[in-house]
Amino acid sequence: MGIGRRLACGAAMSLHALEGRRDADDPGFTAGDAQALLMSTKFAPWVQELGLVVEQCSRDGVMLRMPWSPKLARYGNTLCGQAMLAAADTALVIAFCAALGRFQNCTTVSQTMNFMRSLPEGDVLIEAVVRKLGRNLVFAEATFRAPDRTEAAAQAIATWAILPS
Repeated sequence: MGIGRRLACGAAMSLHALEGRRDADDPGFTAGDAQALLMSTKFAPWVQELGLVVEQCSRDGVMLRMPWSPKLARYGNTLCGQAMLAAADTALVIAFCAALGRFQNCTTVSQTMNFMRSLPEGDVLIEAVVRKLGRNLVFAEATFRAPDRTEAAAQAIATWAILPS
């Protein structure tokens, strides 16, 4: 059983906890919380089918792994851009929740994706960070790379609107 399945199965986390109803001593939005959120009805089933696994989660940022799937391949057995855009959007929601310390409804205002090199067959790491957490807007960035590489293959920059609870 992979780490994502262990986190999802072991996350005895209700949506009440994800929405901020926590004890004062709680460490914040954890990797288990993030994985539970990904598996909840807050995300569409087709987003869940990306198989994203939360590897790290803190207020400083998150790292997700997108497992390789032939369903996400395009010509030349490289990862398709549409899958990367959806994964970026999802990773940025998780980064926003981690920075805030809880789930909060939000919506994408804009997202720009820069494709710098192709990602060949294999898992992909997505590092997402919030650059500015404002009162009404969030500015964030996600970087994609192969697990065995340090240089970015793609970068997403997004702005989010924070919605009332």
